[in-house]
Amino acid sequence: MGRMGKSALIVIDMINTYDHADAELLVPSAREALPPLTRLIERARAEDVPVVYANDNFGQWRSHHGEIVSACLAGRYAELVEPIVPDDASLFVVKARHSIFYETPMSYLLSQMGVDHVVLCGQVTEQCVLYSALDAHIRRLRVTVPADCVAHIHRDLAEPALRMMERNMGADICTGPTVAF
Repeated sequence: MGRMGKSALIVIDMINTYDHADAELLVPSAREALPPLTRLIERARAEDVPVVYANDNFGQWRSHHGEIVSACLAGRYAELVEPIVPDDASLFVVKARHSIFYETPMSYLLSQMGVDHVVLCGQVTEQCVLYSALDAHIRRLRVTVPADCVAHIHRDLAEPALRMMERNMGADICTGPTVAF
């Protein structure tokens, strides 16, 4: 294909305690997205594609990724976290709001790695994934969203969010097995 730069897989908010108001709506979708997402992470690692976890800190501003992972593994839905725990090569960016870019070092990190293409997966399709896709587009990054690797709270909003990413942001909406890193 001859493209410049390189890709990074960004895993959004999947290290999660699911201890929030929308958890009952989110958990079934997260369960459905977990197997293809796990396979995509494994493929990225095997192909030496950087895997970056961008995750909420749940209001624990002293938290680093080890504390966040530990809290989630000790929680009620540890089975949704165990298969995708960051490995030693994974990078971890703590975020406070919806976008992976909002007041985080994500732009700088991607720039330093020479990344011009982000593959966004995780949760929530109609919130953090959508806003992150917009912010990536604004930063002139190519965006891919594997629809089977994202989870939603509201199914009726997830499909239109994917369509918006495709139409308005030029995102490649595909499936995990067809992602071209």
